[in-house]
Amino acid sequence: MSDAAQPTAAEVRAAAEAVKAALDRHLEAVEHRSGEDDPAVYDAFNALASAAEAYDERLYDRYDEVTPFEIPGADDSLPPYAGPEEPNALSVLIRRDYAVVEPQRLLAQAQRIADLDPDDDRPANGPVVGASVHAALGVLFGEYEPDEIASRHKEFGLEEGDSTLWVSAADELPEPGEWLSTPFDQADPQRVVCRFDVSSVFDEDEDELTEELDDLDEVES
Repeated sequence: MSDAAQPTAAEVRAAAEAVKAALDRHLEAVEHRSGEDDPAVYDAFNALASAAEAYDERLYDRYDEVTPFEIPGADDSLPPYAGPEEPNALSVLIRRDYAVVEPQRLLAQAQRIADLDPDDDRPANGPVVGASVHAALGVLFGEYEPDEIASRHKEFGLEEGDSTLWVSAADELPEPGEWLSTPFDQADPQRVVCRFDVSSVFDEDEDELTEELDDLDEVES
């Protein structure tokens, strides 16, 4: 890179100050958050990620140095928003992954649900699920809402995997029954208003950073 194209020392300093301000804003949003998915925290997170990235780029361009920080961003795989400024409708797309880690617990819970069904004509305590995990899952998800299963997954012998929630803008609601056969095929990433991800990858990144900081403290002491 030529000297003319390099950022000035003042621009690097300004980028550093922007990171400090974004850190303060993020901490304040976290301290005053209204819930797990507070949009203020989400916005502050993205602002911090953007400021850190800008500082890292200017630092490298000017001094050929980089920062040790890597902030995972939920919007990295999404294109810029191109939907309406004031959406008239929206779609909420949710995916949650689970591992069946205790099949016997799942089978027992599903059988218990079936035994409590007063409309079932089968003999009392007669087998419905048997050894079929497929049948047990059908009973479980037929009885409980997905949010309740998410909060009680351990009771049902399940282990959480990654999850994601997309809020997508729409011009108007589709006709009833129109998309039920292919619910996610028409999701347009450019109309995603906001997105929230939960993944063990983020926890692993935090653990690695903690270990690195602990190692650094040991070296300094």
